[in-house]
Amino acid sequence: MPGTDLPPGHPFSTLSNPARCVRYHDPMPGTDDRPQTERLDASLYLHPQTLARLGSFELRAKMIVEGVMSGQHRSPYQGVSVEFAQHRPYVPGDDLRHLDWKVYGRTDKLHLKQYQQETNLDLLILVDSSGSMNFGSRTFEDASGTARKTSPDGRTYWSKFDHATATAAALAYITLHQGDRVGLVVFADEIRHMVARSSQRGTWRQIVEALATHPVDRPTDLARVVDQLLGKISNRCLIALISDMFADPETIDAAMARCKHRSHDLIVFQVLDRAETTFDFESLSRFEGLEGEPKLNVDPRALRKGYLDALRAHNEQIEKTARSFGFDYEQVHTHEWLGPTLAAFVAHRNAQIKKRKYG
Repeated sequence: MPGTDLPPGHPFSTLSNPARCVRYHDPMPGTDDRPQTERLDASLYLHPQTLARLGSFELRAKMIVEGVMSGQHRSPYQGVSVEFAQHRPYVPGDDLRHLDWKVYGRTDKLHLKQYQQETNLDLLILVDSSGSMNFGSRTFEDASGTARKTSPDGRTYWSKFDHATATAAALAYITLHQGDRVGLVVFADEIRHMVARSSQRGTWRQIVEALATHPVDRPTDLARVVDQLLGKISNRCLIALISDMFADPETIDAAMARCKHRSHDLIVFQVLDRAETTFDFESLSRFEGLEGEPKLNVDPRALRKGYLDALRAHNEQIEKTARSFGFDYEQVHTHEWLGPTLAAFVAHRNAQIKKRKYG
């Protein structure tokens, strides 16, 4: 059928999996056999103004998180630490070292000092590398931080995975800037790569390099990935899920429920391309599913309304599910600059946390 082929891998039919499969060597987790001269310039995925907009913000957990070092995030555990919290009456068996003898001298009653322990934030960034994330309609030159014309693997278009990489880099930058730990999980139908949580500044480059050199293919299995992840972490974390969320809503609901049950906080960043949200194709076109779906020749004008209605309903369901668990949800678009979007989101999140804290 005559017509115009879409950009590599347009998400026409399903709300599950659209994007072109780019095949390249998938190194074993934690390995990097590229020559040093080929290693990636991490600034490729962030404009300098993005970092400037984000540098003054802090990514605070809505919930009280358990950390491993002293920091600025309050722990639910009370003990001997740096900040006095309150007194409580002595009961037999309490450690006498915590008695406040000045209070005893004034009241002739035994009271213990309680302190608010400070802990740091652990952020885990989950980035979707399934096939649908390889779709994009913006040029790489226009979107990248260095105006480079092609991606490290030779693409001329800026994919949703590229935008997810930039989002992950920005979140990692904020977290490391405030002295907290950040780690990375790249996933599709299973966990495919991990960067261990660390507060070292070099972690930022490790995260970007791991993402920029990773294959973007395979279907999505979010429920399996969450099960694998929760089996690997023992402390409560702030989890940033960066994905187009093209998966079955019931599966997404189950994955979020598991995170909530384990007392993790979650932020959902849904990455979408302009072509997906407008479906502004006019001529007969061939649509190619990127996670195993067949190719179809269709008239997009006949499908536009039904497609947009279905996409809108799907996205609204994802947002509703996230907020029903008390999680945050934010759409990020590949044709919009990342700095203003993330800065506004983090500022709003911090304002909401302070409002809940101080009433």
